[in-house]
Amino acid sequence: MGDRNKVKVIQTAKDTGDRLSPKADLCLEDAQYENMSVVEVDVRQEFQEIIGFGGAFTEASAFIFAHMEPEKQREIVNAYFHPKEGIGYNFGRIPMNSCDFSLGSYSCDDIAGDVELKYFNIERDKIFIIPLVKEAIKVRGEPLNILISPWSPPGWMKTNRRMTHGGEVKEEYRATWALFYARFIKAYESEGIPIWGLTVQNEPDATQIWESCRFTPEAERDFIRDYLGPILAREGLSNKKIMAWDHNRDLVYERAKVILSDYKAASYVWGLGFHWYSGDQFENLMKTRAAFPDKYLMFTEGCIENGVRLGQWDRGEQYAHNMIGDLIHGANGWIDWNLLLDTNGGPNHVANFCDAPIIADPVTNHVYYQSSYYYIGHFSKYIQPGARRVQCFSSNKRLATVAFKNSDHSVVTIIFNPSADNCRYQLRINGKSTPINVLSHSIVTYLWNE
Repeated sequence: MGDRNKVKVIQTAKDTGDRLSPKADLCLEDAQYENMSVVEVDVRQEFQEIIGFGGAFTEASAFIFAHMEPEKQREIVNAYFHPKEGIGYNFGRIPMNSCDFSLGSYSCDDIAGDVELKYFNIERDKIFIIPLVKEAIKVRGEPLNILISPWSPPGWMKTNRRMTHGGEVKEEYRATWALFYARFIKAYESEGIPIWGLTVQNEPDATQIWESCRFTPEAERDFIRDYLGPILAREGLSNKKIMAWDHNRDLVYERAKVILSDYKAASYVWGLGFHWYSGDQFENLMKTRAAFPDKYLMFTEGCIENGVRLGQWDRGEQYAHNMIGDLIHGANGWIDWNLLLDTNGGPNHVANFCDAPIIADPVTNHVYYQSSYYYIGHFSKYIQPGARRVQCFSSNKRLATVAFKNSDHSVVTIIFNPSADNCRYQLRINGKSTPINVLSHSIVTYLWNE
């Protein structure tokens, strides 16, 4: 058969040994299969650009990584960032100052009243985070797109005088706080780590027992317009992508409407970040995309809470459900939360334990790959930066589907079957079809050259 009719198949399935496993090639033919469900891909209908996938370099992840043996460190970094041997991450997120997944609360300048940031430094990040980022860049073979996000300014800049439990940035320190981002970016870049972009504030609508800081929609708009945007420009950093919101899907449109309706604020904003913790609400992404088509939408954080459940299959399925939902509703990229955690789901200085795609035990030097790692890989390994989502339709409602065309004209079709039943259907691309049986609780990526 000719290459234009050949379809490569990669499968991950429960109750099998298949984990991103190549299966036998399929052949597209002119035949039509009566009384069979169809998944149809139309590469002529293109939608949003995809810029990539990644995870977060938290201090917790970097701490666990540092305490693994060297061969396991190489394995973990390759698993995420190697373009061939791993799942090809090209994005990373780094907290600016501490977050719950730090070993404790700290900032890069804890000297009260230091409005000129004379004592600013990233010495803490040099211990664990920066070495891990550098290893990831080395394995990838080219720079990562690094996104920075603050959970809180130093306590002395805030109304409640502490990094935890919410509070707001005091008016007299807003210019200093905006300058803080510039100092952080330049400090990282002096370490050979280019910064791609930033979010204004992680979860600005939440008061947490860990590091948090509140911004109303109007306050975030004004901070971007009057301080952050102008100061980054003054510091020669106007090329950095600024993302507003960085919170749940439920209010992404409402936040976008306030900020992006202000012409000057909108001129500084590249896009909106969002999380998954309030539920699906995918329609809010589509609504935001329709209202502000020139702005990007980026999933910037999601994890499964309440600790680790080793080997629990539905955790990968939760990722696939969210990734497909986000992508078909307009997301341009997808960044997971912690790259790596221990078997408790930490370390976390407020016991807010969560799961991660890779779990490691420094005591036994064992690495566990959760189902979520493989499910993410069905997207991140095959959808290239610069790809375009294309039309994909399934007549079988049990199957969730999404498709993309890469810049090299390869077509990626992902089919996810979360049901307990195998599904027989035909894959149809450019008028040609092939019959397929997709296993229960599985995800399959199909690759075809246009």
